[in-house]
Amino acid sequence: MFSFFKKKPIIHKEAQAKVVACIAEAESKTSGEIRVYMEHKCAPGDPMARAKEVFTQLEMFKTEARNAVIIYIATTDKKFALFGDQAIYEKAGGPKFWEAAAQQLTGHLKKNELAEGLCNCILKLGKALEEQFPADPSKKKNELPDDIVFGK
Repeated sequence: MFSFFKKKPIIHKEAQAKVVACIAEAESKTSGEIRVYMEHKCAPGDPMARAKEVFTQLEMFKTEARNAVIIYIATTDKKFALFGDQAIYEKAGGPKFWEAAAQQLTGHLKKNELAEGLCNCILKLGKALEEQFPADPSKKKNELPDDIVFGK
């Protein structure tokens, strides 16, 4: 069936490649995992609840060291959340660290700098992961894909 309406892409291909490269760079120095999940609308309305739901759906809790982080973004609703598994949430510095990372991302999003904001946030999260969960050369495996996951 032909559709006259074309869904606007959430993020263009060049920006996607830049974000994926930032994920790979950040993860190269840590055993931690970072994922980005993007959709147009935040179904339940609460971005943190949605981030936790997506975290579970993507089985991010199954990382060996419980050190996965998800950046959730609903572009049309202009909402986002950062959610880290138990070990990284506590070891990164608790609420202060996460609030600072969120403020930094908010600044970029207000200027319509989605890719730049995501990359800066990813690298900031990656630094925290590197400090708490440095890369182990004997276990060089990527537990989760580095690609951006797109919802509805």
